[in-house]
Amino acid sequence: MTRLKMLIDIIARHAPHDGTFDGAIPGVKLLRSSTPTMPMPVIYEPTVCFVAQGRKQAALGTTAYIYDPARYLVASVGLPVMGSVIEATKAEPYLSLQLDLDLPVLGELAARHPLAPDEPVALAMGLTLNQTNPALLDAVVRLASLLDEPRDIEALAPLTISEILYRLLTGSGGIVIRHMAQADSRLSQVARAIVWLRKHFQEACRIEEAAEIAGMSRSSFHQHFRAVTAMSPIEFRTQLRIQEARRLMVSSAMDAANAGFHVGYDSPSQFSRDYSRIFGIPPAKHARRLRIVTTDR
Repeated sequence: MTRLKMLIDIIARHAPHDGTFDGAIPGVKLLRSSTPTMPMPVIYEPTVCFVAQGRKQAALGTTAYIYDPARYLVASVGLPVMGSVIEATKAEPYLSLQLDLDLPVLGELAARHPLAPDEPVALAMGLTLNQTNPALLDAVVRLASLLDEPRDIEALAPLTISEILYRLLTGSGGIVIRHMAQADSRLSQVARAIVWLRKHFQEACRIEEAAEIAGMSRSSFHQHFRAVTAMSPIEFRTQLRIQEARRLMVSSAMDAANAGFHVGYDSPSQFSRDYSRIFGIPPAKHARRLRIVTTDR
């Protein structure tokens, strides 16, 4: 059995039906879907996603990132994206393993294995795709296999996760991992601002406050923020507001006007315009449609 088939087998057994599963290994989630899914708004936390079977797409701004068994996805900061499974069947469902990125461990590894003097240091996008090489896949399979040996998890999982992080750090996309691990990097500065924006997106706060949190001038902050997120800070805040409003309308049956007010809008018409621009449909109509889809399931 190939390493990839082993990973498929392990995930299929520990994720027996569609959904997201928190396993016994801290920081590890398994995902399964037997059908393609409609694009759904989600926040991608700092994480790495390895696909064993099927394909998934994450849309950030106007850019679509498609990942599959040959390519893994790294999210270096908490980003609002539209995620959808684009290849899955009942016989061959979408299966993936998601690993949270441990910044203290990354920092230690980066310090022990510094960049060569001639390696580039350019700021990268908050979502990146990289090729899954055999050594990295082998480490991922060994981590997943610990789900079959729960007594070994406490002793071996931290070692295997450290190996995976080392492979990420020294692989083709390692520069992004290094930026995450360095507290004084531009990526880390933008990440601090993103954390602040996510806590205060409902408030009528000045975006300049986020620049202060990042420790940058206003012009430098806007430049680096867009480089990481493909959005301006205002657009980013709007995405957060619209995602939360959508959740409130669907899960809490809140009407559109109240949902818009709850997430920080003073003008119902502005809320409707922003919502329609992002989802292509007015909020109340979209909420009714999504509730029907949820009920049918």
